Amino acid sequence: MVDKTIQAWIKTDEGLKLEPYVDTTGHLTIGWGRNLRDGIRANEAELMFQNDLNDAVSELKNQSWFNILPVNVKNALINMNFNLGIEKLLEFKDMIEALKNQNYRAAAQAALNSAWAKELPNRAKEVAVMIGG
Repeated sequence: MVDKTIQAWIKTDEGLKLEPYVDTTGHLTIGWGRNLRDGIRANEAELMFQNDLNDAVSELKNQSWFNILPVNVKNALINMNFNLGIEKLLEFKDMIEALKNQNYRAAAQAALNSAWAKELPNRAKEVAVMIGG
């Protein structure tokens, strides 16, 4: 275990940057001087995934209509939100209106009739099946 004093010292010297930046040697860097040139470790990717997934779920739980949906529909929307982000997902007005009315076939069709479905047809079909189409 590394001493807390050296951790604080290095953090002070490096400075925390939450956005990627190019350091003085030309390397893409983030955090406290983390060089991204060689990628990240699998455990770091997993941690980022879990954080992003928790955010996707929390964002949806803030939508009152989401909380009354069946689990399979919730899971489909979590998948969509993870991919699109909440702002884009909320643009699926026809789908959301159908979900509010528990018309899952119409909601699935609305998802399939989107530009998103044209970009990611396999994912969209899987989501639509989970919603009810």
